[in-house]
Amino acid sequence: MSSQNTAVNQLLTEAWASWAERGEALSAEDWDRPTRLSEWTVRDLYAHVAPAPAQFTGLREAVLDGPAELTRGADVLRTFNRPGGLAHTAAGHIAELAKEAAKVTEPAALIARFGVEGPAALAGIADLPPDTVVSHQLLGSVTVGALGEVALMEATVHLLDLIAAVGGPAPAEEALHFTRGLLAEATDPVAFIEAAAGRSSEQVLPIIR
Repeated sequence: MSSQNTAVNQLLTEAWASWAERGEALSAEDWDRPTRLSEWTVRDLYAHVAPAPAQFTGLREAVLDGPAELTRGADVLRTFNRPGGLAHTAAGHIAELAKEAAKVTEPAALIARFGVEGPAALAGIADLPPDTVVSHQLLGSVTVGALGEVALMEATVHLLDLIAAVGGPAPAEEALHFTRGLLAEATDPVAFIEAAAGRSSEQVLPIIR
């Protein structure tokens, strides 16, 4: 396993630990607090982000021979967020899934997914190299490394949503830097550079929905 993949997995585990620690400190009122994602409460947000162990253990059975269609996290983000992509067409369904999961999953169980079950499942596939190709229900063929990068980005972006709702310290600097880089990589480099440098008024943001 490459050192880059090891670093991503370590940062992901640390991000999940932060979710677990913050969850332990929440009051009953905090769990019902609205977030800046208007359709979700804090509990809904936890249900959406909480790692499902089966998502990781199932990767071993989904290994494919041959090249992957998507090899980097940025490839996955571009696929999801392109016009007509799943970030647009399935957004309502994804929101409802989170709300339904929150209704039937107690906060203690959500915290355990972040603090115990998710990290254990991730450690269980640590022997899979990042360039391992797997079949994905929505993405076709994708590398394990790309999925890990997107998982870290999701955990970090939504941790900022959680902080906006209930407060607390910022995410780890390394996770913030990684997420910033991944989001920048997912857009056209010339358009991003010119917009960031004030050379263009072309709308580049938001990069993800």
